[in-house]
Amino acid sequence: MGGFRNYGPRFNLRGAFPRGIKTLIIACAVVFLGQTLVALFGGQDAYRWVNNHFGLMTVEVTHFGFVWQLFTYLFLHGGIMHLLLNMLFLWMFGKDLEMAWGTRRFYTYYFTCGVGAGLVEVIVKTIIDPHGVGTSTIPTIGASGAIYGILLAAAIVFPDQQVWIIPFPVTLPMKVYVLIMGALEFYFSLSSGGDSVSHICHLGGMLVGFLYLRRGSYFYGFRNKYSDWQRQRLRKKFEVYTREHQDKPPSRPDNWVN
Repeated sequence: MGGFRNYGPRFNLRGAFPRGIKTLIIACAVVFLGQTLVALFGGQDAYRWVNNHFGLMTVEVTHFGFVWQLFTYLFLHGGIMHLLLNMLFLWMFGKDLEMAWGTRRFYTYYFTCGVGAGLVEVIVKTIIDPHGVGTSTIPTIGASGAIYGILLAAAIVFPDQQVWIIPFPVTLPMKVYVLIMGALEFYFSLSSGGDSVSHICHLGGMLVGFLYLRRGSYFYGFRNKYSDWQRQRLRKKFEVYTREHQDKPPSRPDNWVN
C-alpha cells in the first residue's frame, strides 16, 4: 500500500536553529537556571557572589587577575527578559551568519566580539575609575557585547536584508537598522542618566567586530605600503650606484669577452 507524501512547505527545525546558535542558547539557559537555583536556595548573598566572581567586574580583572571573567560574563543574565531578548537577537541576526560562515567561524567571531567587548569595558572603566571605587566595582553580565558584534557583521554581510521593526509595520535595510542601533548606543553611553545597561560594552562589541572583519584589508594595506617602501629603497640604491659608476672606463678595455 502506498504511503501519503506531503509536497507542501515543511518547517525545518534544524535549519531554524543551527548548531552554534542552539548550543549558545542552551548554555545560556542552563547557566541562568543555575543562577536562579543559587538565588532560591542560597539567597541574595550567594547570587551576588556568583555575579561578582563570574560576571565582569573591572576591579577584579585589573587588581586581582580574574581574567576568566572576560569569558564567563557572556553566559550570565540578570533576569528572564534579559535572557529572552538576548537569545532572540542572537537567533534573529546570528542564524544567517552561521549558515553563511559555518559553525567554527561563527564561534570564533562570537567569542572574539564578546571577549573584546569586555576588554574595551575594562579599559574604559579603568580610565574613568582608576582607583576601583565606583563603576569598576559594578559587575557586567550578559551576551549583549557579542550580540552587538553579530549585528555589525549582519549589516556588513547582508546590508540590504529587510528588518521588521516590531511591533510597527515598518521594515528597514539591515545596514540602516544597525547604524541607528549604534547611534543610539553611542548617545546613551554619553548620557549622564544610569539605566543599568553597559552601552560601552555594546559599542565595544561593534568596534571589535568591525576591526576583526576588516583585519584583512588592514594587513594587505600595510603589506602593500611596505612593498612600495622596499621598491623605492631599491630604486634609490640603483640610482646611486649608476651615478657613481657611469663615468668609469671598463676595467680591461683591451680585451674582448666572448
